Amino acid sequence: MTTISTSTSAFYERSVIDMSGLRAEAETLQASLSSGERLTRSSDDPVAASRLRQLQRADANSTIDTANADRATGDLQLTDGALSSLADYVARVKELATQAANGTLTDAQRAGIGQEVASIRENIIQLANGRNSAGGALFGGQSPGDAYAVDASGNASYIGTANAPSLPLGDGQSVTPVLTGPQLFGFAVGGSSTDLMAELKTLSDALQAGGTAAQTAAKDGIDAMNAATDSLTTAQTVVGSRLAWLDLTATRRADLGELRAGEENTVGGTDIASTVARLQQTMTVLEASQASFTKLASLSLFNLIN
Repeated sequence: MTTISTSTSAFYERSVIDMSGLRAEAETLQASLSSGERLTRSSDDPVAASRLRQLQRADANSTIDTANADRATGDLQLTDGALSSLADYVARVKELATQAANGTLTDAQRAGIGQEVASIRENIIQLANGRNSAGGALFGGQSPGDAYAVDASGNASYIGTANAPSLPLGDGQSVTPVLTGPQLFGFAVGGSSTDLMAELKTLSDALQAGGTAAQTAAKDGIDAMNAATDSLTTAQTVVGSRLAWLDLTATRRADLGELRAGEENTVGGTDIASTVARLQQTMTVLEASQASFTKLASLSLFNLIN
């Protein structure tokens, strides 16, 4: 009697364990179909789980690199817009200097031209103290404040940092999103280093002072504006090249992202066809086990006797 009871209990326990295992497997397969992910824990496939973690870290780094690239693109676009405005200002000053160099103009006329040059200089200083996307000085390197300061005499001096910061783009690549004031406004005239702010002040002061020196200053101003134009052209080329480089890196980053997404789907994604087949097979076995359990559980010794 005791042997029969033990065998019956073992039969029930084994049947319940088997059906519970089948039910758990079916639930896992259903969850995999719903989530689209094959792995629920690392122990399901340690090698695949390790590779997925590597791919996920690469995705996280790519997100940071994309944010840096977007910031750099924004700053370079701001710089490019400022350069266009500066080019217009310099072209206008060159026109004014050409007019002032005409020997037929009176001192009063040159003084009026000098006042317009002074006004343009003020606008250029304001432009030079523009802000980047982070609120820092656009042409001040890493300076959080203005790039140029004007003293009591009206002289503008660079107060930014000597170097501009670089932003990493991933894979050991980086880009400098801004230009410093000396890089943009500095140039040489007659072998001597100078800058746009100083040349504009010299021209403006000389034209407003009048006299024979005014016409000479106007001629010198033409040469200075030619040198400034060359400097701005170089800066525009540099900025355009960096923007093109950012476009290339963005395309490459997008391509790598697609490759990673495909690999992540292959390594950790659910194979719909095989998973559905396994689920159907598991459900069939579970249903058969439940039916068999019900039939066997209803048998008794009297059934065998009859």
